[in-house]
Amino acid sequence: MYSTTMTSMPVGIRAVPIRVEVDISAGMPAFEMVGFLASEVREARERVRTALHNCGIALPAKRITVNLSPANIRKSGTGFDVAIAVALLAAMGLVDGERAADALYVGELNLRGDILPVSGVLPIVSDAAADGTRRFVVPAENMWEARLVQTAEIRGFSSLTELLGFLRGEPYTETEAGSAGDKPCAEPEAAGEMPHEDSEAPEADFSEVNGQAYLRRVAEVAASGMHNLLMIGPPGAGKTMIAERMATILPPLVREERLELSKIYSVRGMLGKRRDLIARRPFRSPHHTASLAGLVGGGKDLRPGEISLAHKGVLFLDELTEFEKSTVETLRQPLEEHEIHLVRAAGSVSYPSDFLLVAAMNPCNCGYYPDLQRCCCTPAMLRRYIGRVSKPLLDRIDICAEAPAVTYRELAGKAKNESSADIRSRVQECHELQLARYQGQGFCHNSRIPAAQIADYCALGEKEERYMEQVFGARSMTARSYHKVLRVARTVADLDHSDPIKIRHLSEAACYFGFDEKFWGGM
Repeated sequence: MYSTTMTSMPVGIRAVPIRVEVDISAGMPAFEMVGFLASEVREARERVRTALHNCGIALPAKRITVNLSPANIRKSGTGFDVAIAVALLAAMGLVDGERAADALYVGELNLRGDILPVSGVLPIVSDAAADGTRRFVVPAENMWEARLVQTAEIRGFSSLTELLGFLRGEPYTETEAGSAGDKPCAEPEAAGEMPHEDSEAPEADFSEVNGQAYLRRVAEVAASGMHNLLMIGPPGAGKTMIAERMATILPPLVREERLELSKIYSVRGMLGKRRDLIARRPFRSPHHTASLAGLVGGGKDLRPGEISLAHKGVLFLDELTEFEKSTVETLRQPLEEHEIHLVRAAGSVSYPSDFLLVAAMNPCNCGYYPDLQRCCCTPAMLRRYIGRVSKPLLDRIDICAEAPAVTYRELAGKAKNESSADIRSRVQECHELQLARYQGQGFCHNSRIPAAQIADYCALGEKEERYMEQVFGARSMTARSYHKVLRVARTVADLDHSDPIKIRHLSEAACYFGFDEKFWGGM
C-alpha cells in the first residue's frame, strides 16, 4: 500500500514544502527512512513506532519505506512526526487516504502519543497558504499562532488519538493543550475576539527621563532618519535609560513588517500563545558576553540571532567595549545590507536584520575621561580601551554623542518632560516625508541614501557649500564622514520642515560627527 501526506520545514523565515511518501510491501520486516535526513528526523522512526503502539496500533510485519521528498534538501527538525504517522495510518488502511492527504501536517510526537509544539509554524502556514493549501493540522499549542494566517483552516490536536478519531470521521472538538497534553489551557476566545498581545506590560516612556535635553534631541534625530547612534559618557549619565526608550518613539509597524517580525520569532520558538501579530517595535539588549551565534545567529539549527530578533526595532549594545571585538565586528555587513547570510556546512539561510543600532560605552576604563581631575587612566590605557571599537565599525555609526553627567537640578526638577508619544508624532511625520521622497528608490530613510545620490537629495546652496568646505578642512573629514554629515543634516532639515538644507542644519549634524574625532581621531 502506498500513501502520501504533506508537511513543511522552515528554512530561514521561509518554508519548504516536503512530501512524505510511505510504501508498505511484502518482504523482510523493516522500517526504513530515506531522503537526506538529519539525525533527529531519522529518530522519528522510533518516536512514531512507539507512539502508534501506545495508541493501540501495531505496525505490520512488512517492509515499510518512508521517503521525504525532495531528496536533495536536507531535512532537519522534529516537525515531520505527525505527517509520517498519518501517512503510515493511511498506508495501513486505518484512515481514508484522500481525507488524510487533504491537509498539511506539522508536529512532533512523544512516546505516549502526545503531539508536541514545534517552532516555525507561522512561516509554514503562511507560505503554504500563499501557495494554495487551505487545511492544516498543527499541535494544539501552536493553534493560535497558525491562526494568525486568516485564510487558513486550522485544526489543533493534543494527541495522536484525537487526530486519528478526526481522520476517521469523528466531529472535531476544539481544545487547546497544555505542555505535552498534560494540562488544559484556558478556553479559546470567541471567534474574532483575540486579545492584544502587548497589553500585559507598559512601555518605558521618555517622560521618565529628567534632564539630558541634548541626548533627547539626539535620540529624536537618530529615530527620524534611522541613523545608528553611539553614546559615550560617564557611568550614571542616563545612556541606558535613553536607549531603552528609543523603540517607543519609532512609528508603529505596518502589517507586512509585523508578519515578517512574527515569522522570525516563530522560527526562534518565541511567539508563544499570542493571538495577534507582534505590534511593538522590538528592543533587544544582549549581554556583552553574548556569543557570535547568539548575536548574529547560527548554531546547529541556524537559528536567528539578536540582530534578527531586533528586526524593525532597536538593537542596544550596552558597554560596547566589553563585547568580544571579533563578535561585534560581525555587525559591519548586516549594518550595510540589513540582512544576515549564515553559511555553514549543513546549509545556508538568510534572515532579515534591518535594525537601528544604539550603543553605549564609557569614555575610558575608569569612566571619567576627559575629566583629568577624576580620570586615572594613562594614555596607553586609553588607546587600548578606545581601540576595542574599530574605525570600520565606527564608520557605520552616523551619530556619536557625548552623554554629560546629570546635575542635581535636572534630576530633582519638577518640569514636565515630553512624552514618547509627543516625540513619536514628529518622528512619524519625518518617516512619512521620507517614504514619499524616496518612493521607488529601493530605500526609505535618510541614513540609507546611496553616495551616488547624495547630491540629488542633499543639495547645498552657495553659503552652505562654503560652510561645509570650512568644516571639511577643519575636521579633516573623509568622503564617508562628509556623506554622514549630509545625511544627518537632511534629517535635521526634515524635522525643521525645511526642504533646503541650511547652515543651522549642517552645524547640528557636524556636532554629532565631531565627538568621535575627539577619541578616535589619532587612531
